[in-house]
Amino acid sequence: MKKKIRITPFLDDAGRITQLPSKQKPRLAVLEYLAGKFELNCIYSEQQVNEICNRWHTFGDHFILRRELVDNDLLNRERDGSRYWCTWEDTPTAGK
Repeated sequence: MKKKIRITPFLDDAGRITQLPSKQKPRLAVLEYLAGKFELNCIYSEQQVNEICNRWHTFGDHFILRRELVDNDLLNRERDGSRYWCTWEDTPTAGK
């Protein structure tokens, strides 16, 4: 069983991400939390991904969140960026 990593220091009272941690384990836990806002077996456009990211963070950089989700295999995408979909099933390391 993986140890839960507390992410509350990186969330505001509404549960929005206020910053991405610099350390890898907490960073991944925050990204897993954000990935939990996407539904499995659902295809998203880039605009929809941006809207979800914008809804769940406060620092105004949905580009880095989208890229990090893809780079960490939490979202997958077509090579041309036309479609995105969720590639994980639960958040084993993110704990509030």
